[in-house]
Amino acid sequence: MNEDIVAELKRSADTISKIDPAQIRAAADMIYECVKRKGQVIFMGNGGSSADAQHIAAELSGRYAFDRPAMAGVCLSNVVPITAIGNDYSYDIIFQRQIEAFCRPGDVVVGLSTSGNSKNVILAVQKAKEIGAKTISFTGDQGKLRDAVDLAVIIPTKETARVQEGYLAALHTICGIVERAMYGRAAVLTDRDNTLCPDVPYCHDPAQMKVYPGVPAAIARLNRAGYEVIVISNQSGINRGYFDEKMLKAVNRAMLDQIEAGGGRIDGIYFCPHRPDEHCSCRKPEVGMGLRAIAEHHLDPVKCWMIGDADKDVQFGQRLGMQTVQVGADRNFVTAVNEILANTIKTSY
Repeated sequence: MNEDIVAELKRSADTISKIDPAQIRAAADMIYECVKRKGQVIFMGNGGSSADAQHIAAELSGRYAFDRPAMAGVCLSNVVPITAIGNDYSYDIIFQRQIEAFCRPGDVVVGLSTSGNSKNVILAVQKAKEIGAKTISFTGDQGKLRDAVDLAVIIPTKETARVQEGYLAALHTICGIVERAMYGRAAVLTDRDNTLCPDVPYCHDPAQMKVYPGVPAAIARLNRAGYEVIVISNQSGINRGYFDEKMLKAVNRAMLDQIEAGGGRIDGIYFCPHRPDEHCSCRKPEVGMGLRAIAEHHLDPVKCWMIGDADKDVQFGQRLGMQTVQVGADRNFVTAVNEILANTIKTSY
């Protein structure tokens, strides 16, 4: 009896999954460049789209995922100017008139329209372009609005409810990208075995955990430079039955004790317990552990590095948009940290 509900949820999920991520990325980049220059992001829409416009403006001016300084998210849906302008002039120019009042060159103006044909939104984005603002539309796969703006994010459906669900998901994603780019933290993600310590196959004995010389001091240097340090490790020995999570925790505790004794601090440990044949989404080079770390530690991947000994560690970092350093015979963790810190100093000017 719940098949209709399942079908409705599936239609929504299918539509959202087909949104072009390149369009979302381009919109996020445009908004980020605006707020970085202290510009405004101005949202508008009618009906449900008006509610979504207010919602996303509040995510920027308030917060989305974590506490940080406010960003200028503005919505033109205030009832007083809408009713006054609509009564004194025309409903067609309720947003255009406010754009004339508030929009400045370099701002970003975002128009939401499920039909893509909302005349008041089209007139407003046209006025914004005359002023020198950048313009973005969120619509379904029809209508004139997408041709009137600098950048169109298209929800690939004509079904009104699905369009609204799609652009809310896209706008939430954009809020996260912009928030992390503006105020996200920097981190060094690192593999464990053959990077921080010798690889003892399926190690389950804390007495066998010995970090390499110099690792604690190198981690302390990263900490002082403002980097969080997070361990990302494949540990298939759990699902192979060689040890359990309690044993892994004891081995990791021995590692942490040695690092802390040397003045370093590890801010998080993520591990994948799966065997390769389980085809999970978290075993490196898959990025599940990295996405969790980014979300839970509020990281900006562009400010982050990945250190590891294997090609899969490099692939993992690159897929997340991080810079990578591969350790091996001619480069260990300490020299990798030296390279990261030298690069940090060089790019801070």
